[in-house]
Amino acid sequence: METYHEILERIFTAYPMYHKVGSAAYKEGLENIEALLDIIGNPQRKLRCVHVAGTNGKGSVSSFLSSYFQELGYQTGLFTSPHLVDFRERIRINGEMITEEKVMEFFSQYQDKFQHLEPSFFEITTALAFHYFAEQKVDFAVIEVGLGGRLDSTNVIIPLLSVITNISLEHTQLLGDTIAKIAYEKAGIIKDKVPVVIGEFHPESFPVFEDVALKHDAPLFLADANYAAVGKLENIDIEDNSHNILYKNIHNPLDGEYQRRNIATFVQAAKVLEFILNIQADKIAPAIEHVVLNTGIMGRWQQLGERPRIICDVGHNLAGLTYTVQSIREESEKVTGKAHVVFGMVQDKDIDHIAPMLPKEPVYYVCRAQIERAMDQEKLAAKMREQGLSCHTYPSVEEAIKAAKAAAKEEDVVFITGSCFVVGEALTANLTN
Repeated sequence: METYHEILERIFTAYPMYHKVGSAAYKEGLENIEALLDIIGNPQRKLRCVHVAGTNGKGSVSSFLSSYFQELGYQTGLFTSPHLVDFRERIRINGEMITEEKVMEFFSQYQDKFQHLEPSFFEITTALAFHYFAEQKVDFAVIEVGLGGRLDSTNVIIPLLSVITNISLEHTQLLGDTIAKIAYEKAGIIKDKVPVVIGEFHPESFPVFEDVALKHDAPLFLADANYAAVGKLENIDIEDNSHNILYKNIHNPLDGEYQRRNIATFVQAAKVLEFILNIQADKIAPAIEHVVLNTGIMGRWQQLGERPRIICDVGHNLAGLTYTVQSIREESEKVTGKAHVVFGMVQDKDIDHIAPMLPKEPVYYVCRAQIERAMDQEKLAAKMREQGLSCHTYPSVEEAIKAAKAAAKEEDVVFITGSCFVVGEALTANLTN
């Protein structure tokens, strides 16, 4: 009988995996996932879900929502991607990863039945998540979109609430080359009469969301404190965002400037859920404070060491890195020493626009994660040097971290960012040397 690791290796080899090989793994359309789910009895129809899409922040917002349901005492499934260290991170119930035995059981039972469909890695992982959550009879499931929305494998559910965190230009070869086109793809998760929360107002994306919501008779709410959140839900109006102010001073273990926006999105979503589910208890504050404990989320401005302080963050695209850079600048001002940045990216990210916004003060330790999609460290460093950045190159993440630690003094700070894969390898690196 195959071991878990043998089955996992076969899964990674047999099914195209987007975050390893890029767009070659992307399958457009829902026919395949619908066929897969039909084979296993359509478990998604047994779930009460919240569906979360967006360019950035959807993993954090999904984790806050899972933490919220857990604080209310509900058994809660959480499906996110990609994983940083362990495949099982993607599928959790109350923070506990799916067991190796359950993964083995699923693939042993269904792999031969799936063979003729030639599913993608994400399709088969989505099917596994729905199957596991239904089997374990979770009270609620928070489902993060993998890519886009309209044609994403997760878009077979009819949720209680849809959430779209924000829109920026990413995966343009698949989703479109304008904010409006990408917004249309993300808006594909909006369903008939299902309330939708929009995290950040954008003059190009909001008219798209407004139009789609109107066509679906879906109550629309805005979390952006600069705009009125107008929406009707069962004859109850929500007309402002004053409640967000109440949660600004709560300790958030997911530090970083961008998390303030994610919290605003989560708070608005939780307030709408209170109306939908007639929830009386206010569990928003503990949901924020206990999010790491409740869900096991990693890689969001996570501290890995002290003296020097070592921080990792999964910011990896233009919009996400804009906030990460802002946080790097803020954090650098708090220390008396220098900033060192371990940095690597994947090939399909827009380095020509990202390099100019990187701060010039730090020393950069440019590296290549051990995946096919990773950008060559010499090519990446060349682009960064064109912007006047000081760069050293290393063939691996671990070597770059060791070099940064060796160069850093106790009062310095080391940041690790640029890619989920760089952070994932940092989380398993030996940082004691």
